[in-house]
Amino acid sequence: MPVWSLDGIVCIGEMLKNAVRLTFPKGAQLKDPKKLFNARLDSSSVRAIDFREGEKVPEAALRALIREAVGLNV
Repeated sequence: MPVWSLDGIVCIGEMLKNAVRLTFPKGAQLKDPKKLFNARLDSSSVRAIDFREGEKVPEAALRALIREAVGLNV
């Protein structure tokens, strides 16, 4: 399981049966204006994005979300 970190965990990658999931441990603290988060929405801290085969990855929005997550750690 890949883990991306900078002064703490930023994001965790998981392979699910029908998707690839990026889990953000501090996701509930992040702004999500493009509504990327579509999993773990009931958690008080964690949020996740499930990407399914054939879906287009919104690269600019994902990049902004990752940068914001890094900002929470530094």
